[in-house]
Amino acid sequence: MAGGNGILLDGSIVHFETLGRGRPVIFLHGWVGSWRYWLSAMQVASRGFHAYGLDLWGFGDTAPHVLNYSLEGQSTLLDRFLNEMGIGKIAIIGHGLGALVGMTFAVRFPQSVDRLMAVSCPLHMEALHSRLRTASPTELVDWLSDRSKEAITALEDAPKADVQAIAASIVGLQADPPFVYFRNLNIPCLLVYGDKDKAVSAPDESYFLSTMTHLHIFERVGHFPMLEQPLLFERLMMNFLALESGVSPAEIQVK
Repeated sequence: MAGGNGILLDGSIVHFETLGRGRPVIFLHGWVGSWRYWLSAMQVASRGFHAYGLDLWGFGDTAPHVLNYSLEGQSTLLDRFLNEMGIGKIAIIGHGLGALVGMTFAVRFPQSVDRLMAVSCPLHMEALHSRLRTASPTELVDWLSDRSKEAITALEDAPKADVQAIAASIVGLQADPPFVYFRNLNIPCLLVYGDKDKAVSAPDESYFLSTMTHLHIFERVGHFPMLEQPLLFERLMMNFLALESGVSPAEIQVK
């Protein structure tokens, strides 16, 4: 069972959950929800790794912090969290916003990132549906989830999201997409998309410059692969985490 944890940064509460032991894996949520929808994936990862689920500024049970809603501000949160917890080099599993924060963090602190699994991540502004900028968090849940009982429970923190946090991160994506810099770092990166995602479009393979970036697309899956196809998602995740450091995710054998 996960238990609620929090640390104080800048006098504000940052909420996280932790499971397991071993090499650290940080789970970062997207624009819709909180750490909560990672619970099943964290439980699986915790069999061989130390899994951390972190709520970013303005989401879930982490306090609002308007001055830190940019992608750089959220990545600074991750850096300070790691320092506070005494965590070294990490693997990142990020979804949407969380993937963008993970890329931004890697660009700023490349020595701290062993690998990144970027799920439903817009690599440039044209890949992101405009409705992300205009709809409320509750409307986004209705639009993007399959409305199953499991999804409703996993996304129940979505209404807590500060719309200013969503907006600021999208401004950052438009002004300075982090993948432009990240793809030159040679950090193993697995890009994961659902072919039915209404919010984020998958890139063309020709967009990649690095042999360390590999694309995987789930068929008949929308914006939340970890909720819609948890067993397939978790198998892919564990295969990625099991790779030796520095090995391209193209070597993953999905069975």
